[in-house]
Amino acid sequence: MAERMLQFVRLSQQTPEKRDAAERRDDFGEIYQRFTAERAGAQASRCSQCGVPFCSVHCPLNNNIPDWLKLTAEGRLEEAYEVSAATNTFPEICGRVCPQDRLCEGNCVIEKGFDSVTIGAVEKYITDTAFEMGWVKPPIPVREVDRSVGIVGAGPAGMAAAERLRLRGWKVTVYDRYDRVGGLMIYGIPNFKLEKEVVLRRHEQYAAAGIEFILNCAIGQDITLEQLRAKHDAVLIATGVYKARDIGGEGSGLGGIVPALDYLTASNREGLGDAVPEFENGALNARGKKVVVIGGGDTAMDCVRTAIRQGATDVTCLYRRDKANMPGSMREVKNAEEEGVRFSWLSAPEGFVGQGEHVSGVRAVRMHLGLPDATGRQQVEAIPGSAFVEPADLVIKALGFDPEDLPSMFNEPALAVSRWGTVQVDRRTMMTKLPGVFAAGDIVRGASLVVWGIRDGRDAADQIETYVAAQAASALAAE
Repeated sequence: MAERMLQFVRLSQQTPEKRDAAERRDDFGEIYQRFTAERAGAQASRCSQCGVPFCSVHCPLNNNIPDWLKLTAEGRLEEAYEVSAATNTFPEICGRVCPQDRLCEGNCVIEKGFDSVTIGAVEKYITDTAFEMGWVKPPIPVREVDRSVGIVGAGPAGMAAAERLRLRGWKVTVYDRYDRVGGLMIYGIPNFKLEKEVVLRRHEQYAAAGIEFILNCAIGQDITLEQLRAKHDAVLIATGVYKARDIGGEGSGLGGIVPALDYLTASNREGLGDAVPEFENGALNARGKKVVVIGGGDTAMDCVRTAIRQGATDVTCLYRRDKANMPGSMREVKNAEEEGVRFSWLSAPEGFVGQGEHVSGVRAVRMHLGLPDATGRQQVEAIPGSAFVEPADLVIKALGFDPEDLPSMFNEPALAVSRWGTVQVDRRTMMTKLPGVFAAGDIVRGASLVVWGIRDGRDAADQIETYVAAQAASALAAE
């Protein structure tokens, strides 16, 4: 190991080459080039193979990161893929969209002094290579079992659970109200972070394994939750959260003020070749406009960088805290700055001004950071007399997402939810108040990361299998 690993003392960190900002502003292609085999092996060899791998500890999936780094450094890529895929349903997606700077890489033990191992880039390289080499196979089970599950939602949590149960022989049916599989991975995340072919090839792989996808199917309208429960041994709710948080204030009803997801969905659909009237008529298109994005998370960064690529004349991000307190990935902030996005830190919107019925600016006030609150985070306080107007032709609200009213949507009042609207589950079994109905992902934990959705989906699959097996055993004992 000493010859191939612990090379951080000799080799410096080298991330994949990034396309020039001027070039990448003109298209939606992924901005990072792919590692070569030599570069991936060299960067993997920087791993210290520490006894307590904090990269794994701080990964929601507890990926065996040092193991597949070592295998990559030794050129044993197929084995590296098998180790990576053993704990992660979508390593190629996590390698692209995970905020590694806050998770695995941010907790790498060589980070202080030597810069972390480029874990995400190596993870992406391993699985992309595996697809090219034909090592990624449909999850076809060794034997079929007489058990059936209905999964509501084809996002990260739902797909992870579907793959896990299908591999164990279950008959799996996935229901989704949209026309493509992937959830926010397909319509919420822009191509420059996650090209859609990366998601769609997983759909093809799972369909080839016998997983049935029923798309354009809204639970509560096209089929009821009660019917799903009668049809399947268990049901998993993995819908995600799609209700945009709003901001009121004077002028909030003006035209040209749009939710982030509507804006991103229109852009992604247009990129997929769909006819999008709201994009074509300019309502959800930033071309030639001054754009203001309100928010400081990864969704806000997706919006500002999309607006740049659509040809906006000016793009500004308003955030009420400073750069150090941004909830989004610092990597994404840096990319946005390189591409020409202007950040107005410590600026809180109070309302909107308009010309006629259309927005012409965001009325905001300057803030300063005060004393920490109970969570330890500094409070923000308005500076008297600091009001200003940020000119805008298009305002995008990227304030986060809340759950939709599922009991009403599903016409199932017995489906218990919390005061935040998230579905209530037994945290040990992941089952709702309805017997045999489970829930996982953002609809339980609130808006979160793709990697947490994968973790929850895999855990839910295990709990579903345990529950159905126990029910079968009880029925058998009663005979």
